[in-house]
Amino acid sequence: MPVRRLVPTQEAADLLDLTRELAREELAPRVVAAEAEACFPREVFRTLGRAGLLSLPYPEEFGGGAQPAVVHLQVLEELAAVWAGVAVGVSVHGMSCWALATAGTPDQQAALLPELLSGELLGAYCLSEPHAGSDAAAMRTRAVRDGGEYVLAGEKAWTTHGGHADSYTVMARTSPDRSRGVSCFVVPAGSAGLTADRPESKMGLTASTTATMRFAGVRVAADRRVGAEGDGLPLALAALDAGRLGIAAVATGLAQGALDDAVAYAREREAFGVPVIEHQGLAFLLADMAAAVETARATYLSAARLKDAGQPYGQQAAIAKLVATDNAMRVTTDAVQVLGGYGYTSAYPVERYMREAKVMQIFEGTNQIQRMVISRELARGGRPTTTVTGA
Repeated sequence: MPVRRLVPTQEAADLLDLTRELAREELAPRVVAAEAEACFPREVFRTLGRAGLLSLPYPEEFGGGAQPAVVHLQVLEELAAVWAGVAVGVSVHGMSCWALATAGTPDQQAALLPELLSGELLGAYCLSEPHAGSDAAAMRTRAVRDGGEYVLAGEKAWTTHGGHADSYTVMARTSPDRSRGVSCFVVPAGSAGLTADRPESKMGLTASTTATMRFAGVRVAADRRVGAEGDGLPLALAALDAGRLGIAAVATGLAQGALDDAVAYAREREAFGVPVIEHQGLAFLLADMAAAVETARATYLSAARLKDAGQPYGQQAAIAKLVATDNAMRVTTDAVQVLGGYGYTSAYPVERYMREAKVMQIFEGTNQIQRMVISRELARGGRPTTTVTGA
């Protein structure tokens, strides 16, 4: 069912129209086979990059779209309504560019950002480790200075695009200091000593490759360090705030896709002589699903407006991620229920939606971590503020 959207400009409206067209023509014909065969859709990312959809939040001077978060996130939602795995990949690619775009030197930005933002190069983001997931400050991957280079040693778990990416944004420890001892590096694929383990066998998002990346004495030029030594953890956490909004939008799109399929089925399927959507028990279930999708959308857009206004939005990003992903789990599960036995088979996509929704509650910080972020902000007791956003 069509989603009513509010966007700030005609250019933004045109971008959303383009996104729907690409989703319909480039993603929809591929998604079923790619997910069934766990086939990474590298060419799809090139297509999206050439259309300008990988660069939306970044400056025009490097080939970016200079679009506000309220537009970028709705693009992610439209992609996710058709293929969640690709939408997750677009969000992660954007995260991999965050440090360069916000803390890179002009020379680094000029040398590295254009090919990433165009989609000719695909980025990955390496933060989590097998023993340091939610507690990023506990990472053990090391970067030791050796003349004009750093030598990286360690492993990074749960790397989206691991083994397929062309560029890895890596957080590594350069000193023992827990909070100021992590630095950020952009490591090219193909570097000696950089390898990817066999991809994880996952219950969902099977075409989105996830692998552990191993750094065995990987040498990285010092000019590939982004920011000063010790700036890595703040950069990582800032990227996570943006990434959490991305996942909130993806989860909302996934839930919208499940709702659309459930409504279409309920309109066509008959029981006791009428379409099943006319039976109150099912109609009310669908109404609750629609309310959950709209709530998720409103929540992530509220956080996006704060981001666009240059205001702190970490707590609101955590709320959006929590609400949108929990709602997506509920909506996709209910979509299976609407279809009954058919919903439990691979003949319909709703069983895939349910499997994909589960991981949304886990990555970019589990929803238990989101509750910690939210409650800590409450404990600080910050006063509400009002910002004027337009004349």
